[in-house]
Amino acid sequence: MNGLPRGVRLPIPLLVVVFVFSSIVPSLAEPVPLQRVVELALQHSTQTAVASANEQRAFSSYLEARGQYLPQAVIGSGLGKSWGYPLSLEGSAPSIVNLASQFSMINPALRDFVRAAKTEWQGSTMQSKDQRDQVIQETVLSYAELAEWEALLTHFDDDQAQSRKMEEIVNQRIQEGVDNPLLRTQAKLTTARARLRMAQAQGAIDVLRNRLSQWTGLPAASIETVPDSMPSLPEIKHDDDLVSKAVQRSPSIQFTQNHAAALDFRARGEHRALWPTLDFAGQYALLATFNNYENYFRPGSFQQHNATLGVVLRFPFLNPSQHAHAEAADADALRARQDVTDAKNRVSEQTLKLQRSVEQLAAAQEVADLEYQIAQSSLDAVKIRVEASTATLHDAEDARIQASDRYQQLQDATFQLERGRIELLRATGDLEAWVEGGKR
Repeated sequence: MNGLPRGVRLPIPLLVVVFVFSSIVPSLAEPVPLQRVVELALQHSTQTAVASANEQRAFSSYLEARGQYLPQAVIGSGLGKSWGYPLSLEGSAPSIVNLASQFSMINPALRDFVRAAKTEWQGSTMQSKDQRDQVIQETVLSYAELAEWEALLTHFDDDQAQSRKMEEIVNQRIQEGVDNPLLRTQAKLTTARARLRMAQAQGAIDVLRNRLSQWTGLPAASIETVPDSMPSLPEIKHDDDLVSKAVQRSPSIQFTQNHAAALDFRARGEHRALWPTLDFAGQYALLATFNNYENYFRPGSFQQHNATLGVVLRFPFLNPSQHAHAEAADADALRARQDVTDAKNRVSEQTLKLQRSVEQLAAAQEVADLEYQIAQSSLDAVKIRVEASTATLHDAEDARIQASDRYQQLQDATFQLERGRIELLRATGDLEAWVEGGKR
């Protein structure tokens, strides 16, 4: 080992201790702020990866449609032996080299199909944002729940220590003949309930850490929350017009609107497929002398180098199948426009329910806070009475248990309020900005 004098070796037991210590230290929990957890979750999320792939696919479809306006060239060869008049090979005369080029110049249907593909691509970006917000919301809620359970675990640990201490006191008082033996069972029940809460809290913490580990790639044992890293949540007022804001900024509505607009373009394009089109076309061929071409031309008129340039004009005046296809596209576009209305109504209703639910949860949290304050004040008063010998230890224990229950109810009410506000932030499109606000 570097740093040791030559010839000096560490004892084997010491080496074992060093190895075990080095393997344990990296697994110790380290505080990880919310913003870092969200960044890692977005990087490792399969949902965002799938959304990005869908967005790339939509963009490629747009480029594919637009590419028909760009020149397309194919070069090849149609070598072959001819007997008699040289017949065509796959539509072209036998040739040593054959170069063909074509692109669309005037095509009303294609123009609308390109617009439809571009609109679908723009809509896929909205879908990607919606998936991104979903990942952020799930990560933030899991992080907030983990912070709540970590706080409760510390409280339950103190509660369990107090219960064990009270159980010992009860046992001593029973031995001295002061208390009824039935109180021993009650003390054991209180300690058992404290152990149950500890087990529930530790189980929830392990599950949440494992979930965040899967989402972020961090070792589960190394995840510890930093409650101060969570930005303060905005207060919600009854007269805040959050419904209009949600309808205006909802990614799902914007995606539905873009999809409906794309189907409108596509339906119009299907109708314009019956309009005239104009394409440019050109072809060059290097013909061979062994295909008997010179036998079918006037003497001296055959030449090996041949080229044709021109335009292809089409008038599709009779196509019942295309008429029916265009009518079906109209029906799809009409249904998509109705989906936009349904999406707006759904988002409006959900946002209004969330807003009213947050108001109710805020009131419930205030009630839980006041109840905890009353229980804590009662506990302090009982302690003073115990010191003055006007109350028993059992009165103090009952007050402590009630204060502990009120504390847990307060934590649960606070988390439910946080959940509602976070969901409302996502509905109004402010969730990511709220998380970013914690970095400043």
